[in-house]
Amino acid sequence: MARFRTWVSIAVAGALGLSLAGCSSTGGKRAEDARKSQAAQGRAAVDTPRWTFAMITHSGDGDTFWDIVQNGAKQAATKDNINFLYSHNEEANQQAQLVDAAVDKKVDGIIVTLAKPDAMKSALARAEKAGIPVITVNSGSEIYKKYGAITHIGQDETIAGEAVGKELNKRGKKKALCVLHEQGNVGHEQRCEGAKKAFDGKMTNLYVEGTNMPDVQSSIEAKLQSDTSIDSVVTLGAPFAATAVKAKEDASSKAEVDTFDLNDKVAQGLKDGDLGFAVDQQPYLQGYEAVDLLWLYRYNANVLGGGLPVLTGPEIVTKDQAAKLQEFTKRGTR
Repeated sequence: MARFRTWVSIAVAGALGLSLAGCSSTGGKRAEDARKSQAAQGRAAVDTPRWTFAMITHSGDGDTFWDIVQNGAKQAATKDNINFLYSHNEEANQQAQLVDAAVDKKVDGIIVTLAKPDAMKSALARAEKAGIPVITVNSGSEIYKKYGAITHIGQDETIAGEAVGKELNKRGKKKALCVLHEQGNVGHEQRCEGAKKAFDGKMTNLYVEGTNMPDVQSSIEAKLQSDTSIDSVVTLGAPFAATAVKAKEDASSKAEVDTFDLNDKVAQGLKDGDLGFAVDQQPYLQGYEAVDLLWLYRYNANVLGGGLPVLTGPEIVTKDQAAKLQEFTKRGTR
């Protein structure tokens, strides 16, 4: 059912985009040819006003996951004639200040993550009072309504965690390590809790300082050296998978490294057999849909989800799918 909502979202957005293009020009084949030409040149496919949408995330510097989210958002912004603004800060209070700044600018829509929701209450209340529509992405699926967002786009982190636990069971794993790289991130806690719930073996949490990769590597390595019965390591972000592989090698461990999220390095790692599986939540789709749904809301008061989040994952990706997906990871859209 969740997947149905997701693909309905894409179909509706695409169909409306095409329809608007046809109505905005002279009609018929000439209008369609003009629309295709505009799209090929990176020009808008609609004639609505140039609204400004701000996306503010909890990303730290250099997190490639958010590059993929932005790629989707920017492509939708081009199609929908949107002035797209992006900013981020891993510190919750700083992220809230960025939301306040967007409200002060009187933007036409806000896209925000709720990884550390308590700090965002006041800023999002200001946005609601100012009449600025808000969509949450990636994190906040269980609380977005309380914060006044019209919908949420992402994956249910508990369900994603449960998918990991079930996959570990299929692989016959008995003892796993769940590596949390960001203290206080509600979604990360939900991932590990979900994995523990579904995993038949024993899973232990390991908290690391995600902004310090040498520290991440040494922490995982030390854990694997101290407990040689650990047969799987689960990282919660693609950039940390390669670091876990190095830690495993240095510890002379035979544990399998698995990870949440997908990028080109993870796809290559799956092909090479360095990684067991990845959990893809389709970040490109999160960015694209967030912009497109805000545009639909401004243009036509459309809201997707029927009161439930619009889910973009989870999808388990293994070596069998990696070769095909790498065509898309190389261009930064998966």
